[in-house]
Amino acid sequence: MATPRQPRPRRFRLDRLLVERELVESRSRAQALVLAGKVRVGGRAACKPGSLCPADATIEIVETDHPYVSRGGLKLAHAFEQFGVSAQNAVAIDVGASTGGFTDCLLQRGAARVYAVDVGAGQLHWRLRNDQRVVVVERCNARYLKPADLPERFDLAVVDVSFISLTKVLPAVAGLLRPSADVVMLIKPQFEAGRREVGQKGVVRDPAVRRRILESFWNAMAEYGWEPVGLVASPIVGPKGNREYLLAATTLAQPRTRRLHATPDFTALAKSEPRS
Repeated sequence: MATPRQPRPRRFRLDRLLVERELVESRSRAQALVLAGKVRVGGRAACKPGSLCPADATIEIVETDHPYVSRGGLKLAHAFEQFGVSAQNAVAIDVGASTGGFTDCLLQRGAARVYAVDVGAGQLHWRLRNDQRVVVVERCNARYLKPADLPERFDLAVVDVSFISLTKVLPAVAGLLRPSADVVMLIKPQFEAGRREVGQKGVVRDPAVRRRILESFWNAMAEYGWEPVGLVASPIVGPKGNREYLLAATTLAQPRTRRLHATPDFTALAKSEPRS
């Protein structure tokens, strides 16, 4: 009896993968870097932006204009600076780690240990994968994480998920935290809006939709036993030009000096224009 053929793994254009992993800000930038010989796939120099690569291919840029393994680190660093959140000596969890921009930022800011959780596999940058402070948790759907699945509780959680609403993941995250903890999440309206509210190419352009989403998340923090600390627009846009937002919250056990009660101007945030 013949052995059934195994389906081939899906393959994607290299320039697309560079954007989706937030290694670069645009396809044109990805193409320029590849043609300049600054992109490696599986340790070898890539020469064609349209080369087809497995979804879990190891991709790195030889030279970058920022200190993190991906642009995601810039977003988290901005949140830390805006909200006064500290990773120093923290045991942290990065939900939706992907290439590891958030994980890298946490380590550079003094985290003692970071659990890098992702539903995929093979995407975490090799430098982080080989860092003794990083616990790699791959092929793990954070939506179903339980405290018994991990050996530690966390002082700090950072969350950046795609193709799923944050509301599906945050209840599980809440169960993994220590009584006194901080949370920073990246809100991506394209994954929170209704299907008819997402425009061509997956971009949410209506400020009213973005405003509703931001206000909803701010008001929902109490459902998880948290209190919102602050909300800002990401300093850079996401893939395809989507505007993204960073929301910080703290558990109610944190000292009152850590809490801010000023309600954000949701309308202004929804209309804000981060740099590309």
